Amino acid sequence: MMMRFAISVLLAVASGAAAMAAPPPGAASCSGCHAVRDNASPAIPSIGGRAADETFAAMVAFRDGTRPATVMNRIAKGFSDDELRAIAAWVATQK
Repeated sequence: MMMRFAISVLLAVASGAAAMAAPPPGAASCSGCHAVRDNASPAIPSIGGRAADETFAAMVAFRDGTRPATVMNRIAKGFSDDELRAIAAWVATQK
């Protein structure tokens, strides 16, 4: 009986962790260009693990046109502040 309870608790914790690790809407596309890799291009930096407030500020600057970009300004325009905060928080957890 105790073993069955322990297994159900572990499964519940594991499913909760998996749900928390899922990227918020829009975030999955980041890895297409900003993939975590050893040979990251300086023109397209790796963003995994970057502080959430730094990523959020960069995305807002891209969206508002105060930070020059070729693609990111167009991508960022599609997100609200809340969506950008969620993406930035998720990116911060990626290694």
